Amino acid sequence: MAVDLGRYGIWQLAGMLTPGLATEIERLGYGTIWIGGSPPADLALAESLLDATEHVVVATGIVNMWQAAAKETAESYHRIVARHPGRFLLGVGIGHPEGQKEYRSPFDTIQTYLDDLDAAGVPVEDRALAALGPKVMRVAGERTAGAAPYLTVPEHAREAREILGTGPLLAPEHKVVVSTDAAHARELGRSRVRRPYLELVNYRRNLLRTGFTETDIDTESDQLIDALVLHGDADTVAAGLDAHLAAGADHVCAQVFTAPGAPDEEYRAALRALAGGLGLG
Repeated sequence: MAVDLGRYGIWQLAGMLTPGLATEIERLGYGTIWIGGSPPADLALAESLLDATEHVVVATGIVNMWQAAAKETAESYHRIVARHPGRFLLGVGIGHPEGQKEYRSPFDTIQTYLDDLDAAGVPVEDRALAALGPKVMRVAGERTAGAAPYLTVPEHAREAREILGTGPLLAPEHKVVVSTDAAHARELGRSRVRRPYLELVNYRRNLLRTGFTETDIDTESDQLIDALVLHGDADTVAAGLDAHLAAGADHVCAQVFTAPGAPDEEYRAALRALAGGLGLG
């Protein structure tokens, strides 16, 4: 692929990302900033983060195909890479049926959207596809640089690599709480995955494929929460992220949680601690 993501990145909702935070993430040694929360087709936030930094990559995680027209998205892509070549990865995905009033065939919609990006000159190597199940995972490997799965565990990375084969990108997201207080971490983790994720059919289906049970999902079992939201000291969390790499991922992006209403400095301190555990900087 044309864009070098590095081994580790930070995933954060678009509304929480600022140029100042981007510069700190870059300074700490993370390779990529992932913009979450379905950023709009104008990609203005991505451009502002790239303008504020020098070398960190910015990726969308993900542009929602139902909400962002391919033509406008492609125009924004070309504007950005003209200013920041080699530093932007366009992550796209289909979203979820629960979030759309008109939800046509997701597979056909993905293919059509990628056709439109082809026609608009967005290179295969500069785009990635959100993929969970085998069918879409194969499309990610065939028609984009690779897959950017969300809410997964290392066992999924192992299965995804078998489907993708060698070469295509595999860049999963994983949620983390840098805290040795297991009860606090589980409480925080449950509050962040319960809604909407455990209520969405695509994620439920994938968790069942991975080996969790309906009971795990419905009761938000400790086993499930501990798998989906890593916790412990920075070294323990880093080892959990590295398990994705050992299972076949090329890059893993951490979504770092702190308590609701916690000061910004607490979040930044968690980023610094995790960077130390990962050996960055």
